[in-house]
Amino acid sequence: MSDTDLERLIYPRTARDIANRATEPDWAYIHRELRRKGVTLMLLWEEYRADHPDGYGYSRFCELYTRWEGKLSPVMRQRHPAGERLFVDYAGHTIDVIDPETGEVRTTQVFVAVLGASNYTFVEATWTQSLPDWIASHVRALNFFDGVTAQIVSDNLKAGVTKACFYDPQINRTYADMAAHYDTAVVPARPYKPKDKAKAEAGVLLAERWILARLRNRQFFSLTEVNTAIQPLLDRLNHKVSRHLGASRRQLFDQLDKPALKPLPVAPYVYAEWKKCRAGLDYHVAIDKHYYSVPYQLLKKDLWARITDRTIEVFHVGQRVASHVRTSSNGKHSTLRDHMPAHHQFRDDWTPERITARATRVGPNVATFVEVVMRDRKHPEQGYRTCLGVIRLADKFGRDRLDAACSRALEINARSYSSLLSILKNGLENRPRTRATDEPAINHPNIRGADYFH
Repeated sequence: MSDTDLERLIYPRTARDIANRATEPDWAYIHRELRRKGVTLMLLWEEYRADHPDGYGYSRFCELYTRWEGKLSPVMRQRHPAGERLFVDYAGHTIDVIDPETGEVRTTQVFVAVLGASNYTFVEATWTQSLPDWIASHVRALNFFDGVTAQIVSDNLKAGVTKACFYDPQINRTYADMAAHYDTAVVPARPYKPKDKAKAEAGVLLAERWILARLRNRQFFSLTEVNTAIQPLLDRLNHKVSRHLGASRRQLFDQLDKPALKPLPVAPYVYAEWKKCRAGLDYHVAIDKHYYSVPYQLLKKDLWARITDRTIEVFHVGQRVASHVRTSSNGKHSTLRDHMPAHHQFRDDWTPERITARATRVGPNVATFVEVVMRDRKHPEQGYRTCLGVIRLADKFGRDRLDAACSRALEINARSYSSLLSILKNGLENRPRTRATDEPAINHPNIRGADYFH
């Protein structure tokens, strides 16, 4: 006889003994309740003893629960209070999409997000694991859950974590900006410690088994088709009842996580990338092959540019110092007048058209002289000083004399401010000109002048 049979023979159990046996607690219920904020084993034991006065003592109650919980997994169990953590990661498996026009096969990535307490899961396909897709998947996941957790636990993906570090990881600023908008915190898992995000690893495994494996023999011709096929399989996964816990992920979500999640912000999140930059000597920063001005006092200072689809904002020490409408990558400059030094503002006031218009008000010959001066320079700005000096001669010598002097200068091919001033000082504008003194002795295209040697 075995020891068990011998014990039953010597110590038979009566109906009274069976009736006096302590009532077994509902361990699945206990396990779920422990995920609620502030709920402890002591509180649950007190509630258990209130319903069953002859039930287990506290120490035996804890011992039996620990033994039951140990059957779930041989590793250390992590406590996940309701609404506390959202685990995110990409699956290792991918889904191919065929371009219907070219036949080219393009690989899509599978994003997975899992709530810590209820294991409620979100799955979608994206083209890449780049920063825009990474952020967009987070936004859609939070909308799917209709709430925000206190923390987001991510892998050390380059799109999310700039520098992976055991003690002080550096979060990508765009990722941090998104987290600030939703009033949550990004807590990356430790490098090479997958158990820190075991929920995400388990969610990825389930997504691969329950979703990707069932789609392995299907062909897709767009990203929308992939996500449309994922949706019913995801609903099936979330509504599947766990044999051990006796409830589905959706039921646990409604009981645990949903009441504890923070509400979504009223304003929708606007995607913005951050770029660290420095203003050049022309007090402009280069962003996507275009140049945007900042206050000239910030030359060579470290700046941060916030880049959205429509705007460019520049920050210095946390303060916004410039804002521009985003322009296409045309290699040109967007300059605000307030950002320019005073002497640059003066130069900015003058354009070839404005100088010509002012010269026209003095006289037609003055306007012609100004146009010739700017045309002879390699760049019109090189003639601005000469033109402004010529126009100001009207204040000293009068408009009529200046107009006549410009006519005389044009006739003798004089193009400098000093030549015009000499004509006015010597009163030559109305004096009959002589060939020997006023015009070059010979004017022939085969004769090289001084300009030839420079």
